[in-house]
Amino acid sequence: MRVIINGANGYMGRLCVEEFEKAGHDVVAKIDVSGENVLRDLGEFSGEADMIVDFSFHTSSKAVCNYAVAKNVPAVIATTGHTKEEKDEIFAAAKKIPVFFSGNMSLGIALLIDFAKKAAKAFPDADVEIVEKHHNRKVDAPSGTALMLAESVRSVRDNSEIVCGRYGSHKREKGEIGIASLRLANVVGEHEVIIATPTQTISLKHEAHDRRLFAEGAVKAAEYLIDRPAGIYDITTMAK
Repeated sequence: MRVIINGANGYMGRLCVEEFEKAGHDVVAKIDVSGENVLRDLGEFSGEADMIVDFSFHTSSKAVCNYAVAKNVPAVIATTGHTKEEKDEIFAAAKKIPVFFSGNMSLGIALLIDFAKKAAKAFPDADVEIVEKHHNRKVDAPSGTALMLAESVRSVRDNSEIVCGRYGSHKREKGEIGIASLRLANVVGEHEVIIATPTQTISLKHEAHDRRLFAEGAVKAAEYLIDRPAGIYDITTMAK
C-alpha cells in the first residue's frame, strides 16, 4: 500500500511512519506544515498513493478530504476536536470515498464502548459518569474517545443528555451522562465509565500505556479500509 502521512513531523506522525514501514507499506509522501525535511502541503505531492492518513490537527480535515475525493483514495482521519462544519465536510466526503473517522484507534476502546453500551442498557436507571485523563498538552476536551463512549450510552437511553464538566449549585439531573476531563503530566490516555445504582457500581476502564498503539491502530484501519465502499467507518465497525 502506498501511503501519505499528513502531520508526519508530529509525535504521532513519526510513529505512524515507523509503523506503516514496519508493516511493509510504502510511505510515499510525508506532509507537515513545518516543512522540515518533508513536503509542506498536499499540493506539493505529484505522485500516486492508495491511502492518506491524517495525524495532524482537526483543521486539516477539509484539505485532507478534498485531496482524497479528488484523487479517489480512502482517508483515515485520526484527529479529534472537530467543529460541526469540519464533521459535515468529513461526512460529505464519505459519500464518495471510504473514510475511517474515529475518536480512538485502539481495539481495547472498541471493546470498552461495547461493554459500556451493554451495561448502560442492563441498568437503564443507573447514573453514568465518564472520566477521561490525558497529558497536559492535549488541546481538546472532552476527548474524542470520551464523546464516543457517551454517544454509545446515549444510543441505548431515551431522553438522555451529555454534560461536560460540572459547576455551580444544582443537583445531577436524571438522564445525564457526565464527562469529566483531567489533564495531567504525561498521561497517555485513560477512560473510565462508571455505572452506579443505589445498590451497586460497575467501573469499566481502559488505559493506554504507549501512544504507539494509536499508530498501530492507524495501520490496521488503513488495511481494513483499502477495499471498502464509500462510507464512514470507525474502530467499532472494524472490531465487529
